Amino acid sequence: MGKTMRLTTAQAILKFLAQQHVERDGQTQKFFGGCFGIFGHGNIAGIAQALQQNRDLRYYLCRNEQAMVHTAAAYAKMKNRLQTLVCTSSIGPGATNMVTGAAAATINRLPVLLLPGDIFARRNVAPVLQQLESERSQDVSVNDCFKPVSRYWDRINRPDQILTALPEAMRVLTSPVETGAVTLALPQDAQAEAYDYPEDFFRERVWHVPRPRPDAPALARAAQAIRGSRRPLIVAGGGVIYSEATEALRALCERTGIPVGETMAGKGSLCFDHPLNLGATGVTGTLAANRIARDADIVIGIGTRYSDFTTASKTAFQHPNVQFVNVNVAGFDAHKQSALAVVGDARAALEELTPMLAGYRVPAEYGSEIQRLHDAWDREVQRIYDIRNTPLLSQGEIIGAVNELSDPDGVMICAAGSLPGELHKLWRARHPKNFHLEYGYSTMGYEIAGGLGVKMAAPEREVTVLVGDGSYLMLAQEIVTSLQEGFKLIIVLVDNAGFQSIGSLSRSLGQGGFGTRYVYPTDGALPGDEEPGAAKTLPVDLATNARSLGAHVLEARTYDEFVKAYKAAKESEITTVVYVPCDRYVSVPGYDSWWDVPVAEVSEMEAVRAARTKWEQMRVKERLF
Repeated sequence: MGKTMRLTTAQAILKFLAQQHVERDGQTQKFFGGCFGIFGHGNIAGIAQALQQNRDLRYYLCRNEQAMVHTAAAYAKMKNRLQTLVCTSSIGPGATNMVTGAAAATINRLPVLLLPGDIFARRNVAPVLQQLESERSQDVSVNDCFKPVSRYWDRINRPDQILTALPEAMRVLTSPVETGAVTLALPQDAQAEAYDYPEDFFRERVWHVPRPRPDAPALARAAQAIRGSRRPLIVAGGGVIYSEATEALRALCERTGIPVGETMAGKGSLCFDHPLNLGATGVTGTLAANRIARDADIVIGIGTRYSDFTTASKTAFQHPNVQFVNVNVAGFDAHKQSALAVVGDARAALEELTPMLAGYRVPAEYGSEIQRLHDAWDREVQRIYDIRNTPLLSQGEIIGAVNELSDPDGVMICAAGSLPGELHKLWRARHPKNFHLEYGYSTMGYEIAGGLGVKMAAPEREVTVLVGDGSYLMLAQEIVTSLQEGFKLIIVLVDNAGFQSIGSLSRSLGQGGFGTRYVYPTDGALPGDEEPGAAKTLPVDLATNARSLGAHVLEARTYDEFVKAYKAAKESEITTVVYVPCDRYVSVPGYDSWWDVPVAEVSEMEAVRAARTKWEQMRVKERLF
């Protein structure tokens, strides 16, 4: 038997994590950039004590458990999933606060490691503070909630169990196919218990992230199908960016003339001004991408999971004989849409596919149509950027100002509400990391926490957070963390006096924006019953709120004031909030897209009945591939 080290379970976990590295394409780096944590009785004597004495894994204090998971996920996304952060909480509400963050990470296929405290493994003092009791089993805790939103889950009841659990956790975290949230529930007594661990367990380990090559016959069938097409379209998803396949994609497009539509996660796969970039596709798509998608005879999905926003609820692709070729590292996604599946790394597949298409080019008339639509869309974006709405600014012109004033190598981050859809359409992405959206789970509150993660991953870049008042009020406190750690953010706080996105959706369903406005109830009515302008708004001062958290705050009411404030924010040395009221009723058009949100089949409201009629007309356009 080799040499051993006597450590507590918590000490051994951190010592192991500090020695984990990843390698891809010959570049090796540490996998964990640090550990976020909020301490309580469930982890104070275990993980907290271990962090205090182990300086190889930097500890960061955050203000909310959900937020720290968002920060870790954004950090991992910025690092192309080759690095991440650890998140630890106490038991009970501290743990369950992380469930939403875990779901967002898993849905977006981003690695995060969660270490929630848990009930006593030895049970004799149960029920402990914050314990959920079950009359059916003594082996149930609130941490079981993590099971459906984790790609790997385990409960460490004995110190020696980490010898098998930690390598398995690392296998999942570093897998391009299986990655997501990994949860290791840590009973508070087990955390503090000591064990003689083999020294070899703590050696430096390098996990090699592969680029799986596609099956040659599958690739040949894909090339043959593409060669037979006259109106092909590429849908570029997040896998293009994670696999660093943007140059390979550009080479294929330029050789063949095939245009590209981009998903939320894939935006930036081509620079916005590339003539073959048609911009966003689907529900939040552009007039260029959606019109080409409608008549495409073959759709080449690269690194996309085909969400309903990408497919416009299965109405985007209307060619009667449309075919799908899907390139994806995950077989689960590659086979969607009854596609000809090419399972493999996006960059590796594109590098092998491009030579197989030698001599193929789209028809000249199709190329002319692509160029015409690209140019028309560019003019439409500029038209929206140049709107000077009064008395309040529109979101489109705010987006335009930020896009034009922000650093070309900076990062813009957003998540839920109406901003993501308008950003997807309007943002002119200048590099693959310029546009950072969490839209797999569309998590309100992700924005500021995520912006912190982006800045931690790339401190040399300017990071601009775009956030609506609804999301801001849900999770703004990581402003404090950014100040404490010296990570400067520019936060553009857009005040819509309520939930703009759902207000607009509600009106489209004939429901008049019910329950989506921040106003006083009047004459027995509920918030949202009133016509625009008829209700008294709440006396909420979000600018003062941001000041109270320590941020430098600038306010703007006009376009010129906003430009001046944003320029001043760029010069500020600390996190700065630019507060700007916005016209909630001015939005960007839908551009031939539709989203399936079922309308009430029967209603006393005439507007709802009318909306139902329109829904039924669109519903029949959905296709089963």
